[in-house]
Amino acid sequence: MGSKKHKKTNAMRLLTQGGVDYEVYTYRWKEDDLDARHVGPEIDRPDEIIFKTLLATGDKTGPIVAVIPSYLSIDLKKLAQVSQNKKVEMLPLKDLEKTTGYIRGGCSPIGMKHQLPTYIDGHVEGLDEVIVSAGQRGLQVGLKPADLVAFTEALVEDITMAHL
Repeated sequence: MGSKKHKKTNAMRLLTQGGVDYEVYTYRWKEDDLDARHVGPEIDRPDEIIFKTLLATGDKTGPIVAVIPSYLSIDLKKLAQVSQNKKVEMLPLKDLEKTTGYIRGGCSPIGMKHQLPTYIDGHVEGLDEVIVSAGQRGLQVGLKPADLVAFTEALVEDITMAHL
């Protein structure tokens, strides 16, 4: 881990307790620019390894987590299919904190209030590192994709829209 001391987030504490190696990245965030697309340049890492955490809700399963590359868009039809729902829609923003314990711009797939069904996009395969929110705006954690998959009990599936 980096030499700088950071106040550990719940996600970071859980990774440490689980014996998972991770790197901490910090960046400046703005209230009007919480999109994951700005994280890569701020921490000098490529977009391909920066993943964002999205919450959806399925008609059969209730809340589900989708972790996808920052530069791609979720395909709700694909997410519905892999999660065995007929229909999936994005979780209303007003429900994010009470569902996950996290706020917009600081939602981590690690350490949510409850373990929710989690799907990580197949673009994670073949990467040496994946970077996700550490559970607080301005903090990210980088870890091995296999560790993220195992820790979140995720399924790796194709859940993004094709590039245009």
